[in-house]
Amino acid sequence: MSKSLKRVQTALIDLGLKTEIHEMADGTRTAADAAQAVGCEIDQIAKSIIFRGLRSGHVVLFLTAGGHQVDADKASALADEPLGKADAKLIRDETGFAIGGVSPVGLLQPVRAFYDPRLLAFDKVWAAAGTPRHVFAAPPNELIQACGAQLGDFVTR
Repeated sequence: MSKSLKRVQTALIDLGLKTEIHEMADGTRTAADAAQAVGCEIDQIAKSIIFRGLRSGHVVLFLTAGGHQVDADKASALADEPLGKADAKLIRDETGFAIGGVSPVGLLQPVRAFYDPRLLAFDKVWAAAGTPRHVFAAPPNELIQACGAQLGDFVTR
């Protein structure tokens, strides 16, 4: 088991989230891939979109419904700082995860996180579990609390 996957598994237990991590043979690099693999609607996939705060220099996490796209201007306004592209090194250094497997739990350090209200429409949502091949399901209210995210409008319509 990879260190990333183990860290997510430990975080889920520590947070009291009663869920199992599922391995997807074909991977879950895109929301569509993940939805097809687990048999859910695309908007039940909680995508982890990472930006770099241009003032702070730190990552900012946006948990977005699978069918939505982040609007950079709305996201910057919500984060109260201009946002730019986060490179793979910064993402790995601050979250502990590689692009394609960033989990909203088990991060190396706390990060500012925002949550797409669309995810609240479901009984459960699916998120990356630290690798591009692993996911877990959780009730959206429990996930938002677990990752300390703030609800906000940051998607394109």
